[in-house]
Amino acid sequence: MNFFKTFKHDTWVKPYIKQYKGLLITVLLLGLVTSICASALMFTSGYTIDKAATHPVNILLIYVPILLTRAFGIGRPTFKYIERLKSHNWVLRVTSNLRTRLYTTLESDAAFLNEHHKTGDIMGLLSEDISHLQNLYLRTVFPTVISYLLTIIGSLVLGIYNPAFGFFVFLLLAIEVLIVPLASVAIESARRERQKQIKADLYTNLTDNILGADDWIISGRKDDFKNLSAKNISELNTSKNKSKSFRRNRDLFLQLIFAGIAICFIIFTNLTMTDGQEQANFVSAVVLCLFPLSETFIPVSQGYEEWPEYRDSILRLNTLKPVENNLPKQVELDPADFSDIEINNIDFEYDADSPILIKNFSQEIKKGQKVALLGPSGIGKTTILQLILGDLTPQKGTIKVNGHNVQEIQEHREQIFSVLNQKPFLFNTSIMNNVRLGNENKSDSEVKSALEKVGLKNLVESLPDKYETLVGENGSNFSGGEQERLALARILLQDAPVVLLDEPTVGLDPITENDLLTTFFSVLHDKTIIWVTHHLQGIDHVDHVIFMNSEEIEMQGSPHELYQTNKHFNELYKMDQGL
Repeated sequence: MNFFKTFKHDTWVKPYIKQYKGLLITVLLLGLVTSICASALMFTSGYTIDKAATHPVNILLIYVPILLTRAFGIGRPTFKYIERLKSHNWVLRVTSNLRTRLYTTLESDAAFLNEHHKTGDIMGLLSEDISHLQNLYLRTVFPTVISYLLTIIGSLVLGIYNPAFGFFVFLLLAIEVLIVPLASVAIESARRERQKQIKADLYTNLTDNILGADDWIISGRKDDFKNLSAKNISELNTSKNKSKSFRRNRDLFLQLIFAGIAICFIIFTNLTMTDGQEQANFVSAVVLCLFPLSETFIPVSQGYEEWPEYRDSILRLNTLKPVENNLPKQVELDPADFSDIEINNIDFEYDADSPILIKNFSQEIKKGQKVALLGPSGIGKTTILQLILGDLTPQKGTIKVNGHNVQEIQEHREQIFSVLNQKPFLFNTSIMNNVRLGNENKSDSEVKSALEKVGLKNLVESLPDKYETLVGENGSNFSGGEQERLALARILLQDAPVVLLDEPTVGLDPITENDLLTTFFSVLHDKTIIWVTHHLQGIDHVDHVIFMNSEEIEMQGSPHELYQTNKHFNELYKMDQGL
């Protein structure tokens, strides 16, 4: 019931079985032929030995069995090799589609990925669930279907010769390929579920702990950090050892069942196939042909046992839904034609139960204008940037770019907007590759020019590998200020008319922060800048300041005017400058 219920509304497994059904059928037939060749090889070998032992009058009497022995001996590894190629080709095609689909699904919700998913869950999706679906085919679907086909074909063949014996063998094989596998699922299901839960917890805990390793060290709790996951790891190892013990005992039982089937074949052939010398030559051949089939029947229980893991992966993947694309008809906007951004009386709240975060906010930002958005944490400054980008949609009011609703330019918004946030992500590849992410069509000389403009030329050229220097994981080989400059070089290559700065200097020392801000506004002098900041350092670089509180815009205007006319701004400025 759980099996059919799992696939009732599945959209991650069934579609690809239908899409590649031709190749799937080929794989199953090749697997079936491989097993038949293995069995036939033992049959012809046994018959040839028996026939040769009776001193045939003419060697030609065993010539055909000898040829068949050679043919099946060659056919078995050949078909096995082709079956492996085809099955892995099938699986790789499917998993390639699955990984692409998973990326597309997560990418469609990229702006809020961390809000909807834990980092450990994302790692589990990428490293566990797709691999589980791959194993579902290789270790469960293929072996099970082939073993069932062999059970039916073998029982029918025996049934034609002796119906009672054919039915008896069918019952014994049913124990091998159905009863014991189902019992394995029942016994191991809870244990496997617990193992999967422990793994998921380890992913989440280890991710949290590694990202927060500095805090553990600073707090002097190094031993606690090392031992934090020890209990889970110990429990996981204990559970896995129990599973291994169960599998050893189960496989021994299956071998004993198979040995019982072999004994039954010996008894049956001696009772029914010894009326004459010609029949007697088939006795050992019939019994021998049975043994290679154990390699097909016994792994079925292992495949069944792993089904709970596959089921959980299928269910988890089916809960992932791409964000629906409800965009209006898109328009092409030439970056060179950018003129203004109009924010008209917008209200925004994250859900019906939360308070309104932004209320009746309006602003007009002209081409080339430099705007600073200030205010306490939590009042929606970054949210305004997300609304301007189009990641969020206001419940009331509109945001327009050149008179077009921002939702109408989403397909190519990277031509209009570039973003520099608090912690730009740098990949573990060369400096050139990291900067060229802004525009992959730019030449090496243009990348170097961008690095020179942001003040990194001397540093980069002093390094042993120069522009091919590895940046390190998340920029670990460079300081915070250098990372921001690398990200700024990306923006220069992207060359969008509007740049959104989301507190890019937070956490830096005052000297580095001041140098960076000077660089930002210098190299971006011809761009429209909307800068979210939490204090007034570098405020002289902007044309217009908007100071928000939890209810409204408290003050706005040019920094010079506000300094002269607004007492609160004057006090904040002096406090921030240490005056």
